Order: sequence, then structure tokens, then C-alpha cells
Amino acid sequence: MAETSINADDTTAETRPSRKVREGIVTSSGMDKTVTVSFTQQVRHRAYDKAVRRTKRLYVHDEENTLNVGDRVRVVETRPLSKNKRWRLLEILERAR
Repeated sequence: MAETSINADDTTAETRPSRKVREGIVTSSGMDKTVTVSFTQQVRHRAYDKAVRRTKRLYVHDEENTLNVGDRVRVVETRPLSKNKRWRLLEILERAR
């Protein structure tokens, strides 16, 4: 097994894996500094070889409480912020009409 030495020049950003990024629609904004974002992904069913839609709900940190239901947003994975909250707001793509 080869040993690797850590230099002071190395940055943690190069060794850390990239964070997951998702786009979705805000479905609930009733909590303080937290919104629920739903995103849909299409996956191939293993047995039937058919495309099926899967919807996931993410709890997203919204520091300024600026999001409303229906907003389209981009969120990024982050460290655990509470029991269920592991995502934070990256950008607002489109406001609800």
C-alpha cells in the first residue's frame, strides 16, 4: 500500500467530492427558515424496463424566509443543519406567478 503525504499546498476543495445539486418546486413554506422542495426524477424500472417518475421531498434552509410556494429553486447538499434538513438554497430560478 502506498502512503500519501499531505502537503500544506493541497486544498480540501480538491479532495472533497462534489456536492449534489437539485432543482425543484417549493411545496411548503410554513416553517421558520425552512421550506419543503419537491423534485421529480425519471428512473428506469428494473423489472418492467419502463420509465417511472419518482418524487422526493427535501427540507431546505432558507435564511431570509424569501421563498413562497410555487417558486422554482436550485438547492445544494450541505452538512446536517437539523434532524431532517440537509440542503440549502443555492439560487432562485423562477418566482411563482
